[in-house]
Amino acid sequence: MRTPMAAVSTVLSRYATFSGRAARSEYWWWALAVGVLLMISGALIIIPTGQDVTGAPEMGLAAIGVPLYLLVVFGLLVPNIAVTVRRLHDANFSGWFYLLVFAFGIGGLVVFVLTLLPSNPAGARFDKLAAPNAAPTFDNRRIS
Repeated sequence: MRTPMAAVSTVLSRYATFSGRAARSEYWWWALAVGVLLMISGALIIIPTGQDVTGAPEMGLAAIGVPLYLLVVFGLLVPNIAVTVRRLHDANFSGWFYLLVFAFGIGGLVVFVLTLLPSNPAGARFDKLAAPNAAPTFDNRRIS
């Protein structure tokens, strides 16, 4: 099981990587972090800050909340899709199942249920394999 910070840093370091797999803990810690960011930025939008001199409500924190909310939504769109595709791979489903979220009705619910499923060893088929005739790679450390 990953720690929350390790999961978030893994997702961000694999920002647009759609191959491979993501463990349930990685996916759900990421989902929690994004959910908290959305709640904080959403709260900034709706927190009333009083009235100005004319009696009209002030824009207040919405001036910060709206751009922050949009930044979170659009800035994290690609890693959200990528980690969901990798989570589907871990449960041995094609990443194309993600397109179900765009289906009317229960498509999003189906993807949600698929992300709840445990890891499936057959999902290893989505891991990158070394090319069969590839030369071995070595690191640059000196051997004394």
